[in-house]
Amino acid sequence: MIKIKTYLLLVVSGLLMACNFGESKNSEENNETTSNTEEKEILPDSKEEVEEIIHRVNKHWQDKNPDHSWAFWHDAAYHTGNIEAYKVTGEESYLEYSKAWAEENEWMGAKSEDKTEWKYNYGETDEHVLFGDWQIAFQTYIDIYMLEGENDPSKIKRAREVMEYQMNTSENDYWWWADGLYMVMPVMTKLYKVTGNEEYLNKLDEYLSYADSIMYDEEAGLYYRDAKYVYPEHKSENEKKDFWARGDGWVFAGFAKVLQDLPEDAKNRKKYEERFRTMAKALAEAQQEEGYWTRSMLDPEHAPGPETSGTSFFTYGFLWGVNNGILAKEEYMPTIKKSWQYLTETALQEDGSIGYVQPIGEKAIPGQVVDKNSTADFGVGAFLLAASEMYRYVNNTQNP
Repeated sequence: MIKIKTYLLLVVSGLLMACNFGESKNSEENNETTSNTEEKEILPDSKEEVEEIIHRVNKHWQDKNPDHSWAFWHDAAYHTGNIEAYKVTGEESYLEYSKAWAEENEWMGAKSEDKTEWKYNYGETDEHVLFGDWQIAFQTYIDIYMLEGENDPSKIKRAREVMEYQMNTSENDYWWWADGLYMVMPVMTKLYKVTGNEEYLNKLDEYLSYADSIMYDEEAGLYYRDAKYVYPEHKSENEKKDFWARGDGWVFAGFAKVLQDLPEDAKNRKKYEERFRTMAKALAEAQQEEGYWTRSMLDPEHAPGPETSGTSFFTYGFLWGVNNGILAKEEYMPTIKKSWQYLTETALQEDGSIGYVQPIGEKAIPGQVVDKNSTADFGVGAFLLAASEMYRYVNNTQNP
């Protein structure tokens, strides 16, 4: 009798264990299915979906801005995004829009011809030829030159004249603010690709080393906007290090653009890759749960609420890093998913405008209103960079 009871007990226990195993397995499968569904809901289902977003945003901007402005930084930053939009969509009107802008500005930045008066301090007049805010336009000129078959050297004549003059001076402190790293680092690598002149890479490293010495915080892995904001001489509202989102956005995106054009065997490539990864880790940790980065990244209460230009540059950088094997997909996709969701569900408005862009400035300002109606050319350009890189990600996923 005891043997029969024991046998029955073992049978019942086995059945219960089988049921529990089945439930556990089903639970795991359900969780996996839920996870995949969540990713599909957050990330685009197709490159066509991303392309529709690019067209909605870019056509809205170009329709609202049919007249071309000067070659200064904020307008030029838009064109860096517009050119990427052209590269992924092939929409000819985008290329024509940037070409018309370049022609309007005579394929120049600041236009002084008198080298004795050339300056590189802040300035919005034509003698500030060596100031990076005027040199960013060269990125688009070089891209157009490359896209059209390198058959018209006049498109890059001024870029080469200015940068080669600069490289022959004894100064190395040209990049004294974080924005300048986005404005000019890619100009150096693009011109290296065109000319094969190693001096572009040598000077890139020399100028960056100076910038690092005054703006880079090794402990945080981030850049201050410029030397005025270095801790502890400057602090946020809550006595923290004050890293401005758009400032670090310029730098992170600038490194992505440099690595894109830098040869695999370039002597400083590993160093730049390491800096890019260090920044990526620090930025991911500073992201808000809602997907955006606040204007003062390590002190969200300093200037709370979403900001789109920095978030767009970061999203572009993360996506570029994943697309090119520099950043691990499994580590950074959660960051990308959240930022993409913010960009497409909060920043992107129904009419195609891009909101929550902090106005022109150089720091996070407590009390400054940034809302859905806050937009700017450079913010649209940053959004287009991120969307173009998302297009590449989805295309790579669909066509491995």
